[in-house]
Amino acid sequence: MIRFFLPLLLVLGFTTIEAQEHTFTRQDTLRGSITPERAWWDLIYYHLDITVKPDQKTISGKNTIQYRVLDAHNTMQIDLQPPLKIEKVMQGDQELKVNSEGNAHFVTLTDEQKENDVNTVEVYYSGKPRKAVNAPWDGGISWKKDKNGKHFVASSCQGLGASVWWPNKDHMYDEVDSLLISVNVPKGLMNVSNGRLRKIDEHNNGTRTFHWFVSNPINNYGVNINIGDYIHFGEQYKGEKGYLDMDYYVLRYNLDKAKEQFKDAPKMMKAFEHWFGPYPFYEDSFKLVEVPYLGMEHQSSVTYGNKYKNGYLGRDLSGSGWGLKFDFIIIHEAGHEWFANNITYKDAADMWVHEGFTAYSENLFLDYYYGKKASAEYVIGTRGNIQNDSPIIGTYDVNHEGSSDMYYKGANMLHTLRQLIEDDEKWRTILRGLNKDFYHQTVTTKQIEDYLSKAANIDLTQFFDQYLRTIKIPNLEYSYKDGVLKYRYTNVVEKFDMPVRVFVDDKAHWIQPNAKWQSKKLTGSNLQIDPNFYIHPTPI
Repeated sequence: MIRFFLPLLLVLGFTTIEAQEHTFTRQDTLRGSITPERAWWDLIYYHLDITVKPDQKTISGKNTIQYRVLDAHNTMQIDLQPPLKIEKVMQGDQELKVNSEGNAHFVTLTDEQKENDVNTVEVYYSGKPRKAVNAPWDGGISWKKDKNGKHFVASSCQGLGASVWWPNKDHMYDEVDSLLISVNVPKGLMNVSNGRLRKIDEHNNGTRTFHWFVSNPINNYGVNINIGDYIHFGEQYKGEKGYLDMDYYVLRYNLDKAKEQFKDAPKMMKAFEHWFGPYPFYEDSFKLVEVPYLGMEHQSSVTYGNKYKNGYLGRDLSGSGWGLKFDFIIIHEAGHEWFANNITYKDAADMWVHEGFTAYSENLFLDYYYGKKASAEYVIGTRGNIQNDSPIIGTYDVNHEGSSDMYYKGANMLHTLRQLIEDDEKWRTILRGLNKDFYHQTVTTKQIEDYLSKAANIDLTQFFDQYLRTIKIPNLEYSYKDGVLKYRYTNVVEKFDMPVRVFVDDKAHWIQPNAKWQSKKLTGSNLQIDPNFYIHPTPI
């Protein structure tokens, strides 16, 4: 997901080493922590079977939840946000008692829950879900109409939570293994959701039900509904794991524009399979789906609303000119298929794992098609969007995201790490290794940090502490006189000593500053600090 407002970045949070004051509630804890009522059961399967009535702006139906018992317990937490209401919860033929506390609903089970048993509950619900105020940043359901007056409806819920429109275990640590989404809508409209379309049921009451099946693990916010007067076109892409179905659903009057603009989709797939490894969801296909908001990384159902323009709504967020060489939403949101949908954070505090790598994917797309210089100019240009308002990592166990700097500060951190590795093929191997070794997994920041340190064979402890956990940008103070370079770091965490490449008369040299003054003899007159390192060079 991209969280830009025009012209400024959206400020999202406070956190960690330099935490600012932030008040959290019990509801934050119930939403953001692995509560005892969540921990004892493991998700296996959902069947979300709902009716959407756009005229009334209502959703009703049930979610069938299949789970494996990990530890004997008799209370289950199900999440659903008002004004939606749980009507009843059933296990077998027994209606179960439900105690509600805000968005969390505690279901008392009467059947014995034996370890390793696979059981099922059915959660019936209905109501008018929260209307999206400013999707996708302030999500919910977007109840819009297209220019022909036909309903144009879509869900978006990252951060806010999937429980804003359907009942589920609304925490990122436990992804459901597979999912069937059955959505009943008025005739003349189509619902497009994740995975593959299994069948369409025609009903005598003037409605149709679309059944979509997801065979891979999927995070809750990645599940979506998109309802409109869609027309379909598609193609097959020959990728690393064979032929991949790439399907596109757009409003019928935008078909010609989409056929031209969506040429970026197979280009994206070629570049990202090169850098990150095989597309992670061949079994479920890849889709772009037009929606009435900017776009979102819904797994195998990536949503698109960039108005068929290159850049971000026609703007180059880097100011370098390179940002107008591609459709920002296609590249960025599809990049999340690797970082967000394949590798998924366990806790919202670690959202940088999604957004930092995916923002970085934008310049890797440019690298693949336009070269290393273009990609560097782009990512360096995006530094103008960085605010350093609060650290990138948020507060754990309360569903709290860190600063929006997780996008382009995160991207520049990774670009800097590429310089330290100083071997582009090794860097590519590391990125592909991440997606292979954490394939379809939920992860912590520590796992990603440890993996990168080991793969790079560099102790990156202070590197990550500096860029992820503080708002400090390393300040490189230096002077160069009579062939002697003097230098030191200020504004750094303890023991920070990241090497930096410098050029003297275009010849490269490495220095390793720390908090103490050092000097190095060089030959030549014109000194330049390599701009590919995200630091502040300060001549004195």
